[in-house]
Amino acid sequence: MHALIQAIVLGILTGGVYALMASGQTLIFGIMKVVNLAQGALVVLGAYLTYTLFTTIGMDPFVSILVTTPILFLVGIGIQWALLRPLHGDDVAQLSLLVTFAVALAVEGVLSFSYGATLTNVQPTYANSSWTVLTYQVSSVRLVAFILSLVMLGLLYLLLQRTKFGRSVRATVQNPMSAQLLGVSSKRVSAIGFGIGSATAAAGGAVFGMLNSFNPGSHYDLISRLLTIVVLGGLGSIGGSVIAALVMGVASSVVSALASPIWSDFTFFIVLLLVLLLRPRGLFGAKTRGAL
Repeated sequence: MHALIQAIVLGILTGGVYALMASGQTLIFGIMKVVNLAQGALVVLGAYLTYTLFTTIGMDPFVSILVTTPILFLVGIGIQWALLRPLHGDDVAQLSLLVTFAVALAVEGVLSFSYGATLTNVQPTYANSSWTVLTYQVSSVRLVAFILSLVMLGLLYLLLQRTKFGRSVRATVQNPMSAQLLGVSSKRVSAIGFGIGSATAAAGGAVFGMLNSFNPGSHYDLISRLLTIVVLGGLGSIGGSVIAALVMGVASSVVSALASPIWSDFTFFIVLLLVLLLRPRGLFGAKTRGAL
């Protein structure tokens, strides 16, 4: 029982980080109806930027988020304006899949050329420290990352619900044509939305780099996990993706503790297959899709 509860605690903390990365993926789909296959590569890019700042000038990985987030925001806007905005016609959804996958490969190629294919990680002095709470071990990095994720998700919620831009986003999601008639610039909303979605990858990448060894090809496994979370929560539902991330984080951690870490990785693929077969719209797709 002690091992089970420890696994659940670990899963919740890990799920919070997944929720942050998946929320960006969900936001992009909600605004543009684009499944961003480059999100995993952007997370790895964020991890390498954090690694560079840490090894060159000694910047703390959590502090580096203040630097990497604006960088990834601009990268996201650039991707949307240069590669996705020109797409037109009935095959936009299929073409966007190819374009974002090409972006992922391009990011992987640049990182491989710059850093090589050797596994690396970000190791601050507190990387392996933990606190004991009621006999349970709580990783300091995971706890701080979980709190950071809650703060950033809260800011994202306020942005979408309490600002003029947020109203523009929700109007574009619910009825793009009506939003344009009311003076909302769908091109501007799409560019900024893609930028925000990419910026969440910077925060996720900083934590990912501290918790995992990574190389330029790590995005393949990561994007499969993010897509599982987004599909399980319901495409376009940020609230659904948060709940799905917590569910998958706990499920993966419990399977790892009670069975094997190998089966833990396989958990995401099993869940994705079951969701596609039994409820393709996800757990919350019917109620929350379009509402963000």
